[in-house]
Amino acid sequence: MSDWNDNIIAEFRANQGRVGGQFEGAPLLLLHSTGAKSGQERVNPVMYQAVGDDFAVFASKAGADTNPDWYHNLKAHPEARVEVGTETIDVTARVLDAEEREPIWEAQKAQYPGFADYETKTDRVIPVVMLTRR
Repeated sequence: MSDWNDNIIAEFRANQGRVGGQFEGAPLLLLHSTGAKSGQERVNPVMYQAVGDDFAVFASKAGADTNPDWYHNLKAHPEARVEVGTETIDVTARVLDAEEREPIWEAQKAQYPGFADYETKTDRVIPVVMLTRR
């Protein structure tokens, strides 16, 4: 997974935030989080949904029964940074409650049906995390 992420990160940075392959045309950001246990910076490419000036990200992990590591990192250290296009933005992460989550999650599934597929693969509620500009 690390090599796969590294290749996407390199392509993202070389092409002003655009990548090809399965993410071609999709809104993608690079999420910089602090490791919950290690304290080291981690960078993950993540699809997002713009919500006003902020960014909703989805802890889908392709429908796995566990949340992705970056989710745990953000819960432990909510101050993070994102790269969107050529811009780097400081953000604060907040897991949305059920009421806030629902319309954003439904819109994501409607626009990107793969997220609906992820939901059918797991019994967990896939968290939606709002990244608010600081």
